[in-house]
Parts: sequence; C-alpha cells; structure tokens
Amino acid sequence: MMKKLGLSVLLLGVALVAAWNFVAIPGSNSWSAEELQLINSLSIERLAPLPADPSNRVADLPAAAEFGHRLFFDTRLSGNGSIACATCHRPELMFTDAFQMAMGAAPGPRHTPSLVGLSHSPWYYWDGRKDSQWAQALAPLEAAIEHGIDRLQVARLIDSDSSYRQMYNALFGALPVIPATPLAASPLGDEREQINWNSLSGAQQNEVSRVFANLGKAIAAYERKLMPGAARFDAYARSIAASSELDQGDILSSNELAGLRLFIGKAQCVSCHNGPLFTNHEFHNTGVLSIAGQLPSMGRYDGIRTARSDPFNCLGEFSDAEQADCIELRFARDDNSLVGAQKTPTLRNVSWTAPYMHGGQLATLAAVLNHYNEAPLSMLSHNEAKPLALRPVERRQLEAFIRTLSAPLATEPKWLAPAVEFTQSN
Repeated sequence: MMKKLGLSVLLLGVALVAAWNFVAIPGSNSWSAEELQLINSLSIERLAPLPADPSNRVADLPAAAEFGHRLFFDTRLSGNGSIACATCHRPELMFTDAFQMAMGAAPGPRHTPSLVGLSHSPWYYWDGRKDSQWAQALAPLEAAIEHGIDRLQVARLIDSDSSYRQMYNALFGALPVIPATPLAASPLGDEREQINWNSLSGAQQNEVSRVFANLGKAIAAYERKLMPGAARFDAYARSIAASSELDQGDILSSNELAGLRLFIGKAQCVSCHNGPLFTNHEFHNTGVLSIAGQLPSMGRYDGIRTARSDPFNCLGEFSDAEQADCIELRFARDDNSLVGAQKTPTLRNVSWTAPYMHGGQLATLAAVLNHYNEAPLSMLSHNEAKPLALRPVERRQLEAFIRTLSAPLATEPKWLAPAVEFTQSN
C-alpha cells in the first residue's frame, strides 16, 4: 500500500513539473483599455516620418540616395577592392551578415547590426560613438579591419570616375583638386598614412575631409530608404482597433497572443523595446557576458565621449547643422550608470538576424530569453534587468510572439541590389 502511495505521489510530482514546463495558464479573453493603447503604440502604422537630419542637408534628396546607393555596393571603396558596405550589410539578411562578428578585411570586434529603420535613431554603433548616420558610414571605410582604405584614396576614386564626379558636383558643388600624391593619406591610418597626411597643407586636408564627409552623407541618404514592413503583429494591432476581443481570427495563434501579453506585461520587454520599432534607442547594461578574448566593454560610457570628440559630429565643421540643432549631442548623459551599457536594438525582423547582442554572444532567441530570465550579474557596473521567473512554456510563447515581428522590407526592390546603371571607373 505504501509503495503504491509513494508511486502515486511520484507520478503526481512528475505531472506537476510537466504542467509547469509545458501547460499554459489561460488568460483573459479580451484586452484592457490600457493594453489596447500599448499594443496600438507598437504598430508600424504609428511610426512617425523619418526625423530630419540638420547635419546632412542632402539627407532626403533623391539624387543623394541614388549616389549613396552606388557607393553602398561599390567594392572599390576598400583597400583590397573586394569589400563594400553591402559585404557586411547584406540586403537578403536584413542588412546584417549572419556572422557572430563582422567580417571585413579581417574579423571585427563587434556583431554587425541591421541598418533597417536605423535612420530613426539618434545614435549609431552599439556604444553610440557616432551621432549621425553619415558620420557612422565613414568610420568603416578607414578601419583597417573593415574596408581598409583611406580618405585620400576615396576622394581620388570620386575624381577618377566621371559618373561619380558628375553626381558629386550636382549635389555638393565642384569637386576640389584632389592631390595626386601621396598614394595614401589619413589622420587615422597607420604611421605611413599619418605622415603622408601631415605632408598635405591644411587646406588640402580640409578639402579631402569634406569630400569624404559628403560621401558619408550620400550613403546615409540611401540608408534612409531601408524601412521595415508591416508584419503579422501589425495586422493584429490594426484588427483589434475595432474590437478588444483577444481572438481576431487566425492572425495570431493562441501561443503568440500569450507571448504578446507577456511582452507588454509580466516579462517587461516593452520597458526597453517600445514604440513601432520596438526600441527606445537608449543604452542599457543587461549583464551580457564579455566577448571572448576581450575585456568587458565600457559601452556607452566611452561611446558618448568618443562622439563628443569626433570631428564629424553634429557640432563639427563638416556638419550642416547649427549648434542649436545638436541637442542630442550637447545634452547627452555621460554618468557612471552608462558603464557597460549597449544600445537597445530593434526587434523588427529579429528572428531573421541571429546571432544576437553586441558580440553575437547568444546564438538563438531562446538563448536571449533564457539570459533575461536569469539576469546574471554584470561583469562591469550592474545589470539593469531583474530575473523574470518565466516558466519554460512562457518563454516559448514569448519567442513565438517575437517571431511575428518579421516581414519583408517596405523598401522598393531597386534599392536592395546594386544600381543597374552602375558605371566603372572611366
């Protein structure tokens, strides 16, 4: 008798554990007014028009986007002639590269983020070291491990290509005389390139840097075309605007709906992943392990200091903005709470852009959710996230919902491949 009782208790325990892991708890059959308002705020239909970029006067000119389109896919903008912006930002992969770490001329120190919808952000790079999309576009060109070219050679390419020269002149005025020598020169290059740069006159340095900055502005104009499309979640958000009933046909499954409820409620995801792009564009320390072989990153704490000293920032001489336009840069936080903080990425199309985090440390969405569920101690400063105590079934539901945020881009197909009229050097 006792053996049978013991076996019954054991079986009951196994059943309870199984239920804890796999059985969902039924929720309400409708949304509250507050929940409806929150869901509506996440819809792609609530996405505001692209913010103006006062630092880039050609940001919204069609001719600038056409010019930037050609530059984005041009492998001549690299030291070895084989790397373009599109090498790491591949259109078919939502402008990421699917690698753990960026792979340009050599392996990079960070995971490649998506460019989709990025024009809505006031900061660029994981640590926000650039305050405009055009300034960000310049840095990889002169990075030895990325494009591995220098600004003098870039300016010389524009001068040597009649199509590029014509497009440049139409947008920015007559291209200045580009020095024929030295072969390579940059204030950021190796010792030889820096010596060559210092051999140029101050006027020549300024002219070359301005041409370089203008090319970044054209690339940014192109990147402003890369926008996310409406996903299944957005169809659901539109449907419930007319009815608060949870079930709206077969738009979202019961598991996906449960995941949505967790996303805006118990799991607290919406605290950082809010708005139509599912990001607050801010920086947070969430206790992600440091990248293998690297010291823990100081993150935004160093990033804002780098942005302020950048000659291509909003307040710099190559910016088209007035000082009053540069509010984000002038009043950005720089306190110790930003140690280890990384930029909150968009969740739009996130199921198609693995791996995740600033170093690609987490390979799957399930791994990301497990990380946030545990909220481990941060290696630097403190982890802002708190353990969520989500059951396994809840984590699966949350992942199911997040997957409803992926959809083809709302971008004309012509922008997703090299320009047809691309002209090689003349």
